Amino acid sequence: MRLWLYSFVFLGTLLAADYIRQPIDQKLIDSKIKIIDIRTPGEWKTTGLVKGSIPIMFFDEQGGYNAEAFLGQLDRHVKKNEKFAIICNSGSRTQVVGGFLGNQLGYNVIDLDGGIQSAIRKKIPLVPYKPKR
Repeated sequence: MRLWLYSFVFLGTLLAADYIRQPIDQKLIDSKIKIIDIRTPGEWKTTGLVKGSIPIMFFDEQGGYNAEAFLGQLDRHVKKNEKFAIICNSGSRTQVVGGFLGNQLGYNVIDLDGGIQSAIRKKIPLVPYKPKR
């Protein structure tokens, strides 16, 4: 009985979660969807950020991470059932983090395939990163 209940809860989480990959485009930017930039501060400084995006680092420069700290910051900006997008440099990190958030934790996340490099190629407006003091 307990196994059945766990299976049901797990299946319900998967069905409620929405994880998709899609390229960044101006239509998505214009929709005012929240975009979480999971890159490092050094990367934010180098390229800037998609205008309006929220910088919350997931992986540090050495590839380490603190999922609990990330989720604490994420939950201050998005509700669990709210659809939002994540972006990194090329789309590799967001594929990992997006799967974790959407498939395992039940967030409604859009993984911006191609990352900031795709945004640069498409001439999506970027703004300089200004660290909070």
